[in-house]
Amino acid sequence: MAKARNKKKSQRSKAKVNKNLAENRYARYQYEILETIETGIELLGTEVKSIRAGNINLRDGFCLIRDGNLQLHNVHISKFNNAGNFFNHEPLRVRQLLAHKKEINKLESNLTKKGLALIPIKVYLKGSWIKITIGLGKGKKLHDKRETEKRKQTAKETKEALSRY
Repeated sequence: MAKARNKKKSQRSKAKVNKNLAENRYARYQYEILETIETGIELLGTEVKSIRAGNINLRDGFCLIRDGNLQLHNVHISKFNNAGNFFNHEPLRVRQLLAHKKEINKLESNLTKKGLALIPIKVYLKGSWIKITIGLGKGKKLHDKRETEKRKQTAKETKEALSRY
């Protein structure tokens, strides 16, 4: 009996370990993601509370490398409602991303190639830490987007056809 309770508790704690807070699905439509990297993010207290409440928008975000540091730009984290205006954060401020120097150098060398960009893909909880997955993406042309839509459509149709039989 005690083992069953412990098993349920461990399953609940595992479910909390990687909780998705926000995802940039539009990035996968606009870009072909070549490589992804998990990084930490430097946040203020009110930003953490706002992100945990789900008030973050990654859609227009991008990353830059300045002075050997990885920076997150144009990601909107709404102000926290229960804090006053004096203690609250600026929604569109530039945030530091925390990654190893070796990873940053590798990304910097890849960014020199034409048409590549760093895009935030997903924000999630890993234990009690807020992590962000950034992707090295190459912009898709219109015909590439149409091709992926056709592939998805045919896969959907075949799945439906197989489920009927």
